[in-house]
Amino acid sequence: MRKAQASWEKRVLKSLNSMSSELGVPLARMRPAAEQKEITNKWNEMGTDEPDLSRFRPVYAPKDFLEVLISLQNPNYDSSEAVSSRSHWGLIHSPLNVRDIPQLRRSFSELNLTTGQLGIDDHAHIHPDLFESDYVQIGKKVVEDQDSAAAQQYSRRGCPTGLRADLWALILNSTNQPQDVMHYEQLKAGVIQHDLLVDKLIYKDVKLTASNDDYYFVFEDFLYQVLLCFSRDTAVLEHFKYNSATPPKAYVQGKVDDEECAVVYPPNGVIPFHGFSMYVAPLCYLYNEPSKLYSVFREMYIRFFFRLHSISSSPSGIVSLCLQFERLIQTHLPQLFYHLRQIGAQPLRIAFKWMVRAFSGYLSTDQLLLLWDRILGYDSLEIVAVLAAAVFAFRAENLMEVTSLASAEAVLADLSTLKVIPLIQIFLFATAI
Repeated sequence: MRKAQASWEKRVLKSLNSMSSELGVPLARMRPAAEQKEITNKWNEMGTDEPDLSRFRPVYAPKDFLEVLISLQNPNYDSSEAVSSRSHWGLIHSPLNVRDIPQLRRSFSELNLTTGQLGIDDHAHIHPDLFESDYVQIGKKVVEDQDSAAAQQYSRRGCPTGLRADLWALILNSTNQPQDVMHYEQLKAGVIQHDLLVDKLIYKDVKLTASNDDYYFVFEDFLYQVLLCFSRDTAVLEHFKYNSATPPKAYVQGKVDDEECAVVYPPNGVIPFHGFSMYVAPLCYLYNEPSKLYSVFREMYIRFFFRLHSISSSPSGIVSLCLQFERLIQTHLPQLFYHLRQIGAQPLRIAFKWMVRAFSGYLSTDQLLLLWDRILGYDSLEIVAVLAAAVFAFRAENLMEVTSLASAEAVLADLSTLKVIPLIQIFLFATAI
């Protein structure tokens, strides 16, 4: 795993360096005073800026990363030992332990069909209004008591819209104290003083994704502010202590390979890829103060999102999620899996883009926030793999009739009408074992 991660990092860094030399754009430069003044004046309306980004391309897209995950092989594992009708149907060959439905039922017990959930229109035993008013009162008490553990437990059944921002901040221990605001202002000053090549990648990504999204285009300015500050934040480097990745390094001009002249680049150690801005976009619905939005996003990233683009054996890591997704479909929808495999439409090739973004940009925002409630509540990304499998189960009938990858993708092109929590519940608790 570490070897694969290291060679992937080399590839990404090489791509960034070659872009820098091909375009003659330095990795970092001090902005002249006039430019600093201009960016200060434009800080709240950076979306109106239209720099020419046609020469810049994303360093990588999720599909490039998927190819790396598919090629992962364990040299110590003799796959012939466990040959069965289900051994090699999927694309992921890493022999990791992932949970099956009985284990998932135990882990996600609060999602069972008899427990009241926010995110379901019709509650089986309790009148919806009654459930919601009681539930909201409990939520208010949790926020009042500032109890982080209680907020996490509460979030497992969904957060009421009016309390979600406070509950998430509480779970993430994200405060908006004067020192947090000051930290954000320092990062902003760093953006104003120096221009980085990754800034262009951030601009390009926002233009290609969030700016074209019906739900998120209005937050374009916020996204630039948060992501540009994020790229300068050396506090993010802390998460590399428990991340399989290592921060990329660049060298002071003319001092290549001299370790004393090596600096982490970008300063936060994270090179943005195509779709990265979609990790921030949904949070813009919850927080309208940039410093607060920033600190919640940073916490979300260093707890969860980094696992979606680094190679590791963590149960919440992208390799485990891919394997779990494939196993769930293979075990519970074997005919569908076999059919899709036969026509060259491996399910993971379709679902990978959803999982790598934790479904941001694919579900309607209200449904996405209900899903992220559960990620925070269970402190795990496994629910993302469960939802991906549940989507295939829901559309199974149509998928059994498709004859190509393109037609399978067409069946699953629009997820914006899906109701997330009932889908997960039915898949987990109503599937015959």
